[in-house]
Amino acid sequence: MVDITNKPNTLRIAIAQAIINVSSEETIKAIQNGTVPKGDVFSMAKAAGLLGVKRTWEMLPDCHPLPVEYTGIDYNIAGLSVIITMTVKTIYKTGVEVEAMHGASVVALTMYDMLKPIDKGVEISNIKLLSKKGGKSDWKDKFRKDLKASIIVCSDTISKGQKDDKAGLAICDKLKSFDVTIDNYKVIPDEIEQIQAEVSASKNNHDLLIFTGGTGLSVRDVTPDAVRPLLDREIDGVMEAARAYGQERTPFSMLSRGVAGTAGKTLVLTVPGSTKGASETMDALFPALLHVFKIIGGGRHD
Repeated sequence: MVDITNKPNTLRIAIAQAIINVSSEETIKAIQNGTVPKGDVFSMAKAAGLLGVKRTWEMLPDCHPLPVEYTGIDYNIAGLSVIITMTVKTIYKTGVEVEAMHGASVVALTMYDMLKPIDKGVEISNIKLLSKKGGKSDWKDKFRKDLKASIIVCSDTISKGQKDDKAGLAICDKLKSFDVTIDNYKVIPDEIEQIQAEVSASKNNHDLLIFTGGTGLSVRDVTPDAVRPLLDREIDGVMEAARAYGQERTPFSMLSRGVAGTAGKTLVLTVPGSTKGASETMDALFPALLHVFKIIGGGRHD
């Protein structure tokens, strides 16, 4: 199966449709009146559809088992057709489109099986996905394309050339995937004065300023301490979300002291210096965090 461990849980909704076509009004009346010999078609098909949704992952090898938190099945009769609408919801890492379509298919097959003894012309048509919602695809193309970022790597060892930077480059790659321009990339030592100078330089000149490194508990981890006094407003929920996401993957995420907030109209983040920690923080926050620029406007005075 596809690896979805890097994805956050979000509300996922999928609506699918299947259509049963019959050959006579008598068949429609038998369905409505409950006189089909095999029983109540709507009730039986609904029960089968509920099971179909729940067991999708057992039938299709690449589907993940997931918590189905709502399934709704609606019928609409239009002439000689019964339109089946299947709605499935979950809060999970991956969508429920296949579950909705599989469920609609099972409903349709159950109806077909129950109706074929009285109608040799019954057929199934138009099994399709009507809509889906949830996940990062919902955010696609909803953000400004002119955002500029400054990425600052805070590390004594990297600044001395004793180690190569990977975390900062991973952050750059993630931002580029959302059409954010990397206007500045720099490595500096863990010095409060230099960190604060970068905040002052980027304030209202970059939309986004991200520091990586110096968020832990060693004596030289001073990035949050340097940045916090220069923030106009802290945004506590940002790093709460990042730590909660990380805690599901490592018990050490709770030790990160990262902060987030605004300096003027620049969004400032301090993220871990490890490549994994930086990457997971970016996965947790982006692209949804880019919504902030619809609220605070642009940070640059061009």
